Parts: sequence; structure tokens; C-alpha cells
Amino acid sequence: MARRLLAAVAIVVVAAALACGAGAQLSAGFYSSSCPAVHSIVRQAMSQAVTNNTRSAAAVLRVFFHDCFVNGCDASLLLDDTPTTPGEKGAGPNAGGSTVGFDLIDTIKAQVEAACPATVSCADILALTARDGVNLLGGPSWAVPLGRRDATFPNSTGAATDLPGPDSDLAGLVAGFAAKGLSPRDLAALSGAHTVGMARCASFRTRVYCDDNVSPAFAAQQRQACPSADADDALAPLDSLTPDQFDNGYYRSLMAGAGLLHSDQELFSNGALDSLVRLYGTNADAFSSDFAASMVKLGNIGPLTGSAGEVRLNCRTVNSNS
Repeated sequence: MARRLLAAVAIVVVAAALACGAGAQLSAGFYSSSCPAVHSIVRQAMSQAVTNNTRSAAAVLRVFFHDCFVNGCDASLLLDDTPTTPGEKGAGPNAGGSTVGFDLIDTIKAQVEAACPATVSCADILALTARDGVNLLGGPSWAVPLGRRDATFPNSTGAATDLPGPDSDLAGLVAGFAAKGLSPRDLAALSGAHTVGMARCASFRTRVYCDDNVSPAFAAQQRQACPSADADDALAPLDSLTPDQFDNGYYRSLMAGAGLLHSDQELFSNGALDSLVRLYGTNADAFSSDFAASMVKLGNIGPLTGSAGEVRLNCRTVNSNS
């Protein structure tokens, strides 16, 4: 069954990967002449943000994931609603999320604009903040290909249909990632982002009250903060072992039946990805290496380059001449 599941999505992976060829136009040195300070500006701002609140790193990482999964990595998620066009922030799994990531991107964008006006896109700033947030919490670093431009319109429909939800099963997760050109190995590695961050009770209530593959002790602990009714906004760490460290604790939790979300535990439930969960749970270096490589692939999904899109002056709104 596991082999059939992986084989079934192989063609989709190849087709989607071809659609993501624009990633080849990106370059880590894209701003070496036009805005060489962007790297230090983002790093310093992220360092201060993480020092003040470790959740900042998880917040921008989540925004990056959710942006790239809808129309590619084009900062469309950062656009606010307008009277005529609903944005992506209130659609699908984005609804009810924290605004910490959006506010932090605004702050960093303003600093970058002061140094290099109308030069660095919101999409590239988001990619850099995601990398730096991971690294500042003890995770890997990687060279971020740059040169993305910003979308001039959001896709609220795509946000409602393309993003994996907390109740997704393994087949749905594999297919959803394949549609973006990401392999099952990428799915296993990128899910490790849940080693940091929090989830709302509404997202894991069914998991801790109804799933039969949950650790009884873990379920009992989570029920204390998440009653069977009400308290939808009560929060719990996605990785209860080391919630403020970017490490392989997430996988060790899965191996113990202590994945907070149903979609998390699906990665280790007698299925095709069990072996990768065991690898990452016992070999932190293997996880770090694969995560970094998969983040580059994620960042290469459908970027706008060349004359497509624009470089937004304010990440929340399109430029007045758009």
C-alpha cells in the first residue's frame, strides 16, 4: 500500500516540478549590488523579534509555508482584504491565525525600504525571515535564492482549497504536496517545522478526544487545556518536548503517539513515511539537512520573476499604479 501511494503521485510531482521552473531564475546574490544590506537588516530584526518572543520565528515560518502553497511564493498572503477583493488571511486554515507574522514582516519591510527604496520584494523578505527564524532557534541555515516579485492580487479560493488542514490524512497530504512539486520526503522534512509554534484547541480537539492512535497520557494532558466544548482559542505547543527549540523533538513525539494534530500523527501511523520519521527522530543532522534542502524547494514554487508582478512598497497593499 505504501509503495502504491508513493507511486500514485510520482507523475503529479514531475508535472508540478516543471511548472516551478521559474525558481531557476532566482539567485542568492540577487541583491548583491542593489541592496547588499538586506541580509543584515533582516537578520538583526529577526534576532530582536525572537529575543522578545520566540513565537515570532514560528509565526513567519507559517506565513511563508501558507503563502507558497497558494499561487507560489509571491507574498499574496500578505495582502489585506479590500472592499472588492477578499484576501487570503481569512480563508481556509489561515482563518483565526495569529497576526504576529504579518506585523513583523511590516516592521522589517519598513526598515528595508528605508535602506533600499522600492528594491526588495515582500516575497523575498518573507523567505529570508523564515530562514533566519529557524536558524535563530537552533535550526539549520541555507542560502536563500532571491529575486521573487510580489503578486498584485490574492487568491482566497486557493487558500481555502490548497492548504493542508489539521485533519488531513496521509494520502491527502502526499497528494497536496505533490501538486506543488514536493515529494513525500519533502513532506516529512517540512512537517518538522511543527517543532516550534502553537496550535489552537479547535485544531486538535478531535485528535485528543477521538483518535485511537494517540498516547493516553498525552491526550489526558492536552484535554486539561482543551475541553470537549468551548475554549477554541486555547493554545498548546505543537512540540511539547522542546517547544522553543528548532530540533527533532517533533519526530520523537510522533514516535511516542504524541503528535498534536491528526495530520502530524499521520506521518507515523504504519504508513509510507514511518521510516523517515524514525530517521529524523534519531538523527538530528539528517533532519536538518533535509529540512534545509526542502525549504529551498518550497521557496522555488511558482515565483514571479523578471517583469511579472511588482515590488510592493507596503506588503499589505498593491502599489497605486498596479
